[in-house]
Amino acid sequence: MKSVLVLFAEGSEELEAVTIVNILRRAGVAVTLAGLHKGPLSGARNIAILPDASIEEVLHRDFDMVVLPGGQPGTDHLKTDPRVMALLKRMAQAGKLIGAICAAPTVLAEAGLLSGRQATCYPGYLKDDPTVNLKSSAVVEDGQIITSRGPGTAMDFALHLAERLVGPEVRLRVEASLVR
Repeated sequence: MKSVLVLFAEGSEELEAVTIVNILRRAGVAVTLAGLHKGPLSGARNIAILPDASIEEVLHRDFDMVVLPGGQPGTDHLKTDPRVMALLKRMAQAGKLIGAICAAPTVLAEAGLLSGRQATCYPGYLKDDPTVNLKSSAVVEDGQIITSRGPGTAMDFALHLAERLVGPEVRLRVEASLVR
């Protein structure tokens, strides 16, 4: 069974995080939602989210993919957390999949993972980074990196992740069950 780690910080975008977790679990993926701190965290829209674990509890585990939801100030918290940066670099070096949506691709850029790659993000972010080939598509995949634009593209992003992890047949089954 494929496994995915979704990181959630104080101020992360709830819609993106919950959509990713929900769609991937529907696809049969083992998803762990990990908070940067123990206990409930308040998202960007002041919705309390109770992660499955803290990042400290899962850092030793092996995942097939790590995904970062966006939102502010959640993205800034992810970007300044040395555990997140080390994890991203370790996942990249191991050739694992890495996903980020909304403002979170800036975390990948900070970790040096978007240099020379195509990516997308929330409009206005990464526009001044000449090392990133910025696209306006809803979802962009370049090698092991998958990015998306924002809350409105969260379902497209999550379905793309499901397809990448468990195949197009599962994606189609999940998408059909959503009555999209």
